[in-house]
Amino acid sequence: MKISTKGRYGLTIMMELAAKYGEGPISLKSIAEKNQLSEHYLEQLIAPLRNAGLVKSIRGAYGGYVLSREAAEITAGDVIRVLEGPISPVDFTEEDDPAKRNLWLRIRDGIANVLDSTTLLDLISYREQDTANNYMFYI
Repeated sequence: MKISTKGRYGLTIMMELAAKYGEGPISLKSIAEKNQLSEHYLEQLIAPLRNAGLVKSIRGAYGGYVLSREAAEITAGDVIRVLEGPISPVDFTEEDDPAKRNLWLRIRDGIANVLDSTTLLDLISYREQDTANNYMFYI
């Protein structure tokens, strides 16, 4: 299974909103600038996330987007399924060899388990830890 830019950029949006949760709405423009992404493309991705109830839009001069729930309650799997569709490494039928079908099911379940057990809070915590471990040396 290969995650497209839809899934990757969608997770980026959600991580930025999670990092600022409780601080008010965040504009897509600021997310696009910070991550060097196309604002127009992010606008296309936010609509399905809003329709799925993962984000809320706030109108007005200081508007933008906020998570609809806390970051610990939204998983990477929630985001990926909205933007990418069902999680499946290959399409298979009941006529496929049972051994191969069992392998594909185990792979699918393994991927789903990782995605469903990783919250937005986990992702931003990893990012913050990684940033804290970067050292700057000057000579």
